[in-house]
Amino acid sequence: MYIADLHIHSRYSRATSRDLTPEQLDFQARKKGIRLLGTGDFTHPAWREELKEKLIPAEDGLYRLREDCVLSPEAGAEEERTRFVVSGEISSIYKQDGKVRKVHSLILLPGLEEAEKLSARLEAIGNIHSDGRPILGLSCHDLLEIMLETCPEGMFIPAHIWTPHFSMFGALSGFDRAEECFGELTPYIHAVETGLSSDPPMNWQLSALDRFQLISNSDAHSPAKLGREANLLSGDLSYYGLKQAMETGEGLDGTIEFFPEEGKYHFDGHRKCHICLSPAEAEAQGGICPVCQKRLTMGVSHRIAQLADRPEGFVPEKAKPFESLVPLLEVIAASTGRSAAGKKVREEYETMIRKLGTEFAILREVPIEDIKRECGYLTAEGIRRLREGKVERLPGFDGEYGAVRLFTPDEIESPEGQMSMSGLFETETDSEAGNRTAPGCEKHEREQSGEENFSAKALAGEPDKRADRPADFLSLLNEKQREAAELPSSCLAVIAGPGTGKTGTLTARIKCLIEKRRVKPSEITAVTFTNQAAGELRERLKRELANKRGQSLIQTGTFHSICLKMLEAAGEKADLADPLELSALAEEILEEESKPLRPTEFLRRVSRKKTELALAQEMSEKTGEKEENSFQKAFDRYRTAMEAQGWLDFDDLLIRTVSLLRENCPAIRRFCSHFRYLLVDEFQDISPLQYALIREWNKEGRELFVIGDPDQAIYGFRGSDAECFKRLLQDIPETKVIALQENYRSTEPIVKAACSVISHNPGGERTLAAKAGSGDPVRVVKAGGRRSEGIFTAREINRMIGGIDMLDAQERGAVLEKGPRSFSDIAVLCRTNRQAEEMEECLRTEGIPYIVTGRGTFLEADTVREAEGFFALLTEAGEGMEETAFKRTVQFLNRRIGGEKLLQLLEKYRPMAGKKPADLLKAWMGDRDLKEDEPLARLASMAMFHKTMKDFLFTLFWGREGDLKRCGKKRYAADAVSLMTLHASKGLEFPAVIIPGMRKGSLPLETEQAEEERRLFYVGMTRAREELILVTSGEPSPFLGELPEVEIQNEELAGTPEARARQMSLFDFFPSGEMPSA
Repeated sequence: MYIADLHIHSRYSRATSRDLTPEQLDFQARKKGIRLLGTGDFTHPAWREELKEKLIPAEDGLYRLREDCVLSPEAGAEEERTRFVVSGEISSIYKQDGKVRKVHSLILLPGLEEAEKLSARLEAIGNIHSDGRPILGLSCHDLLEIMLETCPEGMFIPAHIWTPHFSMFGALSGFDRAEECFGELTPYIHAVETGLSSDPPMNWQLSALDRFQLISNSDAHSPAKLGREANLLSGDLSYYGLKQAMETGEGLDGTIEFFPEEGKYHFDGHRKCHICLSPAEAEAQGGICPVCQKRLTMGVSHRIAQLADRPEGFVPEKAKPFESLVPLLEVIAASTGRSAAGKKVREEYETMIRKLGTEFAILREVPIEDIKRECGYLTAEGIRRLREGKVERLPGFDGEYGAVRLFTPDEIESPEGQMSMSGLFETETDSEAGNRTAPGCEKHEREQSGEENFSAKALAGEPDKRADRPADFLSLLNEKQREAAELPSSCLAVIAGPGTGKTGTLTARIKCLIEKRRVKPSEITAVTFTNQAAGELRERLKRELANKRGQSLIQTGTFHSICLKMLEAAGEKADLADPLELSALAEEILEEESKPLRPTEFLRRVSRKKTELALAQEMSEKTGEKEENSFQKAFDRYRTAMEAQGWLDFDDLLIRTVSLLRENCPAIRRFCSHFRYLLVDEFQDISPLQYALIREWNKEGRELFVIGDPDQAIYGFRGSDAECFKRLLQDIPETKVIALQENYRSTEPIVKAACSVISHNPGGERTLAAKAGSGDPVRVVKAGGRRSEGIFTAREINRMIGGIDMLDAQERGAVLEKGPRSFSDIAVLCRTNRQAEEMEECLRTEGIPYIVTGRGTFLEADTVREAEGFFALLTEAGEGMEETAFKRTVQFLNRRIGGEKLLQLLEKYRPMAGKKPADLLKAWMGDRDLKEDEPLARLASMAMFHKTMKDFLFTLFWGREGDLKRCGKKRYAADAVSLMTLHASKGLEFPAVIIPGMRKGSLPLETEQAEEERRLFYVGMTRAREELILVTSGEPSPFLGELPEVEIQNEELAGTPEARARQMSLFDFFPSGEMPSA
């Protein structure tokens, strides 16, 4: 029996190692125990010439390396040397049956002469010189026909048949049956390559594959990856012996497989959002990413389930055996807690090869006791577990490799259950930590790594299409990103414009601190503004850092969560009042004081007043002099009530922490060791109180790193300080400033238009380099009125998704060439919640599915607050709800519902508490006779995005604008337009953005500062990747006059003839000015 790997690449293919030479291929194949190897890339002229020069004929149709080219010839006799068979992969991209098809095919030939002839035929069709795996606009049927005409003895094998993007059965570009791909030539297909993300049992679920031989190959892009999948053959070692095995199965004894979960496309997912879902979970999400609402990449497991006609576990009568293995380097790394690319792992690998034999012999045959004697317990135990299939599998998804774990970290620390003395007593000084590399922190290089590429585009949220990356991740950043990631500085401020990779740069900075500069993870704190952002950063660090245990020591959280930890460390009790309680208190005070304010506005003014008082000494001794006496009375009542109940609000949390820091409280100061390397995200949004907190945290710190964009400071109404960057430079003059100015998100017209607008704010001209290329001009559309703006927006969305008439098709042919958009590609951004509610009516009338993001005024309705209070009581009562909070909630509900009725409802709903929140609210509306209550209906639609009531209430009480979503219908629509305020759009991006309401008095709002309103408009504009439409009516917004004429296209709806032939809309059935009620 011998091992064959028939599908590899040369160094002439894209994203491959320069070490892919005939000499290295032969050398590495001998180390691994591979007897027969494909040459790869026979179509490339330079590679073909090199093969002719360095290979000589061996057995019939096979080649071997010339003796003078062999590396380490003493390692093995001549007859045991690697044999080569001529092979190559071709990418076919073509359109068939109205769908773009992208399929890769593996071709095996009996000699280099035949390769020359077939390449000559293909050269007349497309460019085969630029890539070892050429791309041809040729159907698979025609490619097979050409091969049969040119070389009837060739073998044509569909490659990695399940890969989503480039394969015969791929979810995104393939077919459902082989006959659809090859037509009447299907009988000439005898074998299929199953790919890394599937194994034989998965393929056995399809009876249609019984007629094909199932083979496996590595598709290696570097010598180290040879044999990660391979074939076990026992027939004649010749081309025709191989052909017999591929066509009849005679001599094909089985395959060596990846664990399919290790493959890059095993599960459904969205790599950019770090979402990995099983087929069932993906179905539950409607195939849509729950984070960004874009379509998930369907994984191999899901695609097989779609086409399967047999149950899991079915074994065909003639099924071949298979073995699941992991490369030896990775086994050693997993068994020692080190990196597979590290020096120590490589040294142990070479020792094992030298003493025990080839890699496959060690993995499959060498007795475990022999391995243990030479290499120790852990490596031997790892190989034993591998042979027995006792591994933990973490599925790959959307281009991310999965992982197989042989040990837990505790097992590696304590082999055979023994605690090591060094681990028991280990301590280290800072200098020792700087000179020692912790396990798992060696220089990390993994080709086609499952970790996210740290390229400039990847940092900006764009996928990086390079399969391989060099060991130094910094080399893939652009110049300014790299400088921001690695520059040591006591204070570093990074100005990160929209789309320039802010979050990725922050992550790279942390990675650089730990893996390049050897900073202790426990000395690093990263501060974000939302729990969701903190969670996403933790998840990203978990993926990016080689030292997984160190990642958990990094302190990541919001200002408030970190302050809560500090107060707990100081032994302080922090009874944090929830927003429902604060709103009720505010309403009660305003009613008694006869103040004409909404509770939310009153609480904002209270927050500003508290900040002034807390920072009075450093700002001057004057506090609150501008406040009228009536507000001062209301403010005093609020503080008295809070103190009487022992409550803290968010401001109190920060104020108390700052106070203890300034008092040099020992317990608090000890906590400050975590702030030696302090990193702050979204710095432009901090309040003066948070700024004071940062300065206190940084007093004993070594480095302060802040990142944000002053031009995106849009939360002045919440007390944020847009001048915080200037203030930092004044307070710390040695601060170094780096500006990220390469935008990877938006096309050039959008970037230039946005920069032109924001340049009218103080600070001079802004410039961003648009790396996404050229695009369509920004459209400025003038409608006849506010209602006309909404009607145009709805009809424009219908046009974008393909619902357009022939005249539109002629006028906008350039748009149509790009193909229709999906609803989820489109966002409508409004200045206020009220405008968004008006836009809802238009979208609903036109039947457009939509999701609303943001809070909305309906959350202030009494019926909504009542439901929130009841379910907060229900979900917390059995889990140790704090006594005073429990009493407050009961008192509020007693006033609204009545004590007896409240008890009855609690008894009824207690057994139902685990149900989905949308179902609970639907039942609540019935029990409270509120089925027609619009605010409650909207609350129920918001609940559809959450699995549990507790999770929903947490987001409702503590989440920011962008965390809250609701669908526009009673049922969740997977593909829907995003409707939100400009504030809620912060941090998001969409292919197409429409901003209605570009009128004087609407944007900018007359009650707000023009500079912040301009920044808000700038944020909205830069959410668009490809298409931006600004809609106005009446007197246009002055901001429209700040757009550069060369980058915009003006349109006038009023001049459009009413008699024009067009697609009918539901709006056509209502007289002007009328709108059906919801």
